[in-house]
Amino acid sequence: MTRDGQIRLDDYRAVVPTATLDLLRRLAERIRGRSLVHVNSTRVGGGVAEMLHRYVPLFTELGIATRWEVISGAEEFFRVTKSFHNALQGQEQAFTNAMFQSYLETNKENAGRLNLDADVVLVHDPQPAALIAHARPASDGKRRGRWVWRCHIDVSRPQRRAWTFLRQFVTQYDGAIFSLPKFAQRLPVPQYLIYPSIDPLSEKNRDLTPDEVAAVLQRLSVPQDKPILLQVSRFDRFKDPLGVINAYRLVKKHDDCRLVLAGGSADDDPEGAQVLAEVMDAGCHDPDIHVLVLPPTAHHEINALQRAAAIIVQKSTREGFGLTVAEGMWKGKPVIGGFAGGITVQIIWGVTGYTVNSVEGCAFRIRYLLHNPDVATQMGRNARESVREQFLITRDLAEHLALMVTLLR
Repeated sequence: MTRDGQIRLDDYRAVVPTATLDLLRRLAERIRGRSLVHVNSTRVGGGVAEMLHRYVPLFTELGIATRWEVISGAEEFFRVTKSFHNALQGQEQAFTNAMFQSYLETNKENAGRLNLDADVVLVHDPQPAALIAHARPASDGKRRGRWVWRCHIDVSRPQRRAWTFLRQFVTQYDGAIFSLPKFAQRLPVPQYLIYPSIDPLSEKNRDLTPDEVAAVLQRLSVPQDKPILLQVSRFDRFKDPLGVINAYRLVKKHDDCRLVLAGGSADDDPEGAQVLAEVMDAGCHDPDIHVLVLPPTAHHEINALQRAAAIIVQKSTREGFGLTVAEGMWKGKPVIGGFAGGITVQIIWGVTGYTVNSVEGCAFRIRYLLHNPDVATQMGRNARESVREQFLITRDLAEHLALMVTLLR
């Protein structure tokens, strides 16, 4: 770690698999001096923004000039892209030509404002996908750089109209990255599989002392007098916070426990306030339900809550990947997740946790773990080791570097 507190690659040697850092440096040597720009829709809130905050300095340390651009737009634009998000994850949405036009005009305006000149342009999710239509040509008339679309959401069963509209832009890219094989689509461009990752040394995932954990929970007014069930996520319908409350109520009939729903909103999600209001209304009469609205920078608080929890829940009904699962597993906790998206890849059933399809199934597995603490402890140990092998940022960086080598060879 540098004097200013910046985490360096060598700091990871104590936690990542042997030889991982050597592989990173060998890959980076093949593209040293090249440039990379990431483009997404928000600098705060959500897993993509969290990952980019760590990607940029680590890529830079490896000798790749890396920048991060953020698309901006009016409230109407983000209402449209939220509808895209829901539709691509299979929820029926109504689209008008005016909505499509708003999306196209905002992308065009941003293409003229953003600096997208780089050897590789990595565009994240649907919001900025149409930027490709305005890519600037090089001196030979061909498109400058190699463009890759990175999809972080579950598009395994998209609404046809939404996908047909978006596909016209995706097919213009030099490749597309998906988080799971089942998210891949019929496309005339190469497709790549890269799992998202967590940073084990970040404020959200670094080790904390019991006193640090206790201090945070005291500040948040969450007593530690009984087992804590915890879900950390944006207040989004696909995260099913109301389903978590209902599962807790089934458990509460037999076992005394607390439920903590911790999260916030993202700048590009205008539906969050409505979902939060429904959650607050559902839990307001139970003093053992704690709904914590935290800012996007509350990484220390999330870390402490996850370490204090007996069981982590992520009962999503649709999920791109769900890195809160890996975060909970890294803290040595068993995780009960919805049978959706990347949760099914992260949780090894009966080894690191359980996947469930219903409120009743979620409640059953919670009760089983509460009554079998030795099983829960062993699952937590297994979970941490599984994350070490598969879901840390160093593996993620290596795969992105290998992709850049392939694109620029």
